[in-house]
Amino acid sequence: MIVISDTTPIISLLKINHLDLLQELFGEIWIPDAVYKELISNERFNQESRQIIDAEYVKKVAVGDSKSVSLLRRATGLDAGESEAIILSDENRADILLMDEAKGGLVAKQMGLTIMGTVGILMTAFEEHLLTALEIEQCIKTLQENGRHISEKLYQQLREKIWK
Repeated sequence: MIVISDTTPIISLLKINHLDLLQELFGEIWIPDAVYKELISNERFNQESRQIIDAEYVKKVAVGDSKSVSLLRRATGLDAGESEAIILSDENRADILLMDEAKGGLVAKQMGLTIMGTVGILMTAFEEHLLTALEIEQCIKTLQENGRHISEKLYQQLREKIWK
């Protein structure tokens, strides 16, 4: 299975101390160079950077067609990480692209890619008995306290599934 991630799902999992879910659910995660740079470049987050560098299951993979990345960025206004993640997913026929940003997700879906966001990762972890309903509620609360926007509709759908 090929799973490629944009920056935000990884940051979200770091904030809730569950980066390990990526390995438990998917084995190995590929991130493009731009995502890797975004994740390790902020000096205020040295501990988080170290977790990414030390996570053997997070593999930095170069995009083959940088012209496609440039074209996608200019045509859509997406940032470098989102654009590289989409192109890398397309080039490698990824099974899943982990992405939270609505605009990037829409572009990726239009290209026929399968998208999963942070909430989807948490739901899958619940289904695989890696997290309890209470743990997911705490994760969502922590994400919201850290400024992560989760739509009320998506949050209600999640709650309906975990508390049924």
